[in-house]
Amino acid sequence: MNFEEEYNKEIEALFKRFPSVQKAKFTEAYKPGIDRMEEFDALLGHPHRSYKTVHVAGTNGKGSVSSMLASSLMANGCKTGLYTSPHILDFRERMKVDGEMVPKEWVYDFIVKYRSEFERLDLSFFEITTSMAFKWFEEMGVDWAVIEVGLGGRFDSTNIITPELSVITSIGLDHCDILGHTLAKIAREKAGIIKKGVPAVVGEVTPETWTVFLTRAAKMDSQLTIAEHSDPSALGSMDKMLAEMDLQGEYQRKNLRTVLCSLDALGIKVTPEIMDGIVHTAARTGFHGRWEKISDQPDVICDIGHNAHALRNNFAQLSGLLESGEYATLIIIYAVMSDKDLKSIIPLMPEKATYIFTTPSTSRALPARKIMSKYRSYCRRHGMSTARLFVRDSVRDAVDYALEMASGDWNLFGKPLIYIGGSTFAVAEALPCFRKPDEA
Repeated sequence: MNFEEEYNKEIEALFKRFPSVQKAKFTEAYKPGIDRMEEFDALLGHPHRSYKTVHVAGTNGKGSVSSMLASSLMANGCKTGLYTSPHILDFRERMKVDGEMVPKEWVYDFIVKYRSEFERLDLSFFEITTSMAFKWFEEMGVDWAVIEVGLGGRFDSTNIITPELSVITSIGLDHCDILGHTLAKIAREKAGIIKKGVPAVVGEVTPETWTVFLTRAAKMDSQLTIAEHSDPSALGSMDKMLAEMDLQGEYQRKNLRTVLCSLDALGIKVTPEIMDGIVHTAARTGFHGRWEKISDQPDVICDIGHNAHALRNNFAQLSGLLESGEYATLIIIYAVMSDKDLKSIIPLMPEKATYIFTTPSTSRALPARKIMSKYRSYCRRHGMSTARLFVRDSVRDAVDYALEMASGDWNLFGKPLIYIGGSTFAVAEALPCFRKPDEA
């Protein structure tokens, strides 16, 4: 067996510790409490204590905010680690230093070296990958690491760090079986990353979450900034940055404001170099799958937003593109996991779109025919047309059908737009369809 085969075997074994890959319920992968993580971290020598950290939580936006902050620190001359999840195509996307992924050889050696400890402590997938990132960042001698929470905050495997700044981007209803079924309960879980004497930035609040954050910040003697109610020092440059940013999507306005407030809280002056770093976040960090244009013949946009809180923004922007006349037709390739609240998502879906429902290659996925059945029932109850609803059993087949349909639409009606979303799995399976042969 060659190295590539050995490496892939170890990664497959690692994913067996992530039961939600095989099972419908994400709760199977979640082990509350950080005792195991703290014990393994001590065995590794507390690697995260050798560099400064920023801790980022939130229902949506945390990946974008983490990547923008990392790109800002890189542009400021700091060697910077970035730990995010999920990955889209390559497991190693989860941990990068100055935009470069961790080498396969290092991942393999770490797994082999500590395998017996994984078993002894019964570590979860999240605990292993977080520890892996912390150790690699130490060995690489980073100055800073931006650490994205995997799930929640209070009991997340990342919550053993004492950061320079805690950031919470937004609160929405997702993973409710684990975090709670109200915004206030979810906010309390995420507010668990606010540490004693450590400043905190919260991107946006609602009447339900406002008091949660105020109470936690007061208890922890943490200076709290609410980004949507604050004017960052670089406020006057926001529109220019947004116009030039390689991270598009109207929701990036909120994320950028959170990033600028975070830099202020860290005492980092937003120089032209840092602005350039923010503008080129995707290029510098390899961050993908957020309102990303992956083709222009025809235009194809993909986005991994998968809950109602995220899709509200995406679907509104898609509707706006139709209403403005920029595109004549809209084709949406849509997939969803079984644990998502489809009842809350369906009313947000653009009425004037053509839908191709599909099923990614994971048993967590809701079968495409069930999605269509639920959407069709909604349309009938509300007097909407069900003429342009289709099912394709695989994401590749859905992409092929969408491209064929777009070609016909272009000739008949005008410029079409294809949007691929609803699930990270759908985006991951669609991306290779648009790669050039030399990129495969």
